[in-house]
Order: sequence, then C-alpha cells, then structure tokens
Amino acid sequence: MSRRRIGFWYRLAAVIAKPPLVILFKRDWRGMEHIPADGGFITAVNHNSYLDPLSYGHFQYNTGRVPRLLAKAGLFKTPFVGMMLRGTGQIPVYRETTNALDAFRAAVDAIERGECVAFYPEGTLTRDPEMWPMAGKTGAARVALMTRAPVIPVAQWGANLAMPPYAKDRKLRLFPRKTLQVQAGPPVDLSRFYGKEPTPDVLREATEVIMRAITEQLADVRGLPAPAGLYDHRKARAEQRRKAEGEGTK
Repeated sequence: MSRRRIGFWYRLAAVIAKPPLVILFKRDWRGMEHIPADGGFITAVNHNSYLDPLSYGHFQYNTGRVPRLLAKAGLFKTPFVGMMLRGTGQIPVYRETTNALDAFRAAVDAIERGECVAFYPEGTLTRDPEMWPMAGKTGAARVALMTRAPVIPVAQWGANLAMPPYAKDRKLRLFPRKTLQVQAGPPVDLSRFYGKEPTPDVLREATEVIMRAITEQLADVRGLPAPAGLYDHRKARAEQRRKAEGEGTK
C-alpha cells in the first residue's frame, strides 16, 4: 500500500490555517515516531474543543501523513468550509440515515488505499466534568477490525483552554498564549479481537481498549493519573433523572 500525496487542497488549507496557529499558539508535539511512514492506518483522537481539529490537523500535517477525518455531513453544505472539506477528501457522516454506513465504507476504502483515517470516537465534545475522554462509539473499532490497520491513539490538550467546549460566549481566549499539546502513542493492540464476529459486545470491548489508550496518553500530557473508568454521558444523565425523580417524591 502506498501513502497519499498531500495534494493541492491540503496545501491550500495549510497556507490558510498554519500562520495564525503558529503566531497565536505555542506547540508541544510528541510521539510523531508512532505515525506509520507508509500504509493505511487509523488515528483515534479525543475531542475537547471546537478548535482541536485545527490543533490535531496541524500536528498530523507536519508528519507528512495527512488525515481524512469523518465530519458531520452538514458541514459539507457550508460554502467555503464545504469546498475545503471536499477538496481535502474528508468523509461526510450522515447520522441516523440510510447513508450512515457510507462513511465506514469510505473509511475502509481509504485505509486499503494506504491513507490515514482519523476518528473522534466520542462522537461529540467530551461531557466529562474533568475533561477526560468519554466512552466511545464503536465506529473506529469496527473499521479497525475490518481492516486490521494500526490504530494510533492521539491525545490533545490546550485547545480547550483557548476555546472551552461549553462556554456560553464561545470566544477565543488567546492570552496568555496557550500551548497546543498533541501526543501520539504506540499502536493499540487489538489482536485478541481479530477473527471474532463483530458483535456489539466485541465492538464495545475493542472501543474501550481504544479509549483507554487515548486516556493514558492524555494522562501523560496532563501529568495526572488517568481516571479508573470512562465517563458515560447517557448513564450520568439517567442517574441525574433518577435522583431528580426521587427528590420529587419526597
């Protein structure tokens, strides 16, 4: 398998995005040696800010292995953003429609052509109160088990300090100048799942292995111990409802 050339559209995106990133932010990049030099692979990245695709994208671009990200289909309808997404070969995700599986087929095809496909397994910005990765969705694991491609866990921190995920004003907080930290780790060992039927239980277990690997990288970046478990937003909301209902009956 060959590696994808960077191409005109990615170079144009870099010309537009890199100067402000270089001027406005400091960088702390680690683990580039874990990015495969050739062949298809997956990166699995935590998501804690609307700004972090630029932070991660800058890191990944500088490795020479540009990623194809799975992005919400609605973004492709935005005039300029949509043009750039299509030009750089990003993959639209149609959630809860008959086209939902098309993204996974496109991801598998890209990996088999020797490209990098980037997943945000959480599917949305983290809701963890301490900003750790949440329990993930199973798409990255499904594609990983179908292709047996290396899965590189990537942790990022700093974009969330410049643009907190759920701040009411959503304004950039540029000063003092923030450091965008991105760290890639060694491939996640999913070999024990190879050859197994991809049942929901198998996919959930493989997904948890991937999310734990991302969390361990983030713990190293933050200099903090990793949490014992992954935050599950749906379970947390259900527990809050139960408590509210219990208090309402008192």
